[in-house]
Amino acid sequence: MQPQPADSVDAIIEQWARVRPDLDTRAMEVFGRIFRLSRAMGDRMEKAYKAYGISRGEFDVLATLRRSGEPYTLSPRQLSGTLMLTTGGMTGRLDKLERAGLLRRSPDPHDRRGLQVTLTEEGLRLIDEAVGAGLAQESAALTALDPDRAGQLAGLLRELLSATGE
Repeated sequence: MQPQPADSVDAIIEQWARVRPDLDTRAMEVFGRIFRLSRAMGDRMEKAYKAYGISRGEFDVLATLRRSGEPYTLSPRQLSGTLMLTTGGMTGRLDKLERAGLLRRSPDPHDRRGLQVTLTEEGLRLIDEAVGAGLAQESAALTALDPDRAGQLAGLLRELLSATGE
């Protein structure tokens, strides 16, 4: 295997090695790269979703409804819990998506005080296209690794994520 070219994280690690050679910076190498990769891919995903007139946060709402299966309906509380959002943050997203005709809110037939949020046909069409565009961005980035290494990386990240309690 060829040595990898140095990146911006290597420069930071080298600086720490000069001023604090006693530090074990392996964790910084891993998490620094994860953070930078997440930020770079987040920017790409935001751009992909912008073509559909939605933000990443709005994508998350539509995608959560889509993944719930037919009839693509959840309560605002279920959405907030899944997306780890406050009810206020969720209300703003729902307002915008409802104005755009991508979802509708209606009374919950099982709870007089509750609401249901349901994807509209237009919302279903849009999320199916947007998820494909987002996956294309992720897949393009992943071509830097062969399939076996991509699978190995996915497994290692799963193991690391599990160790954090997530």
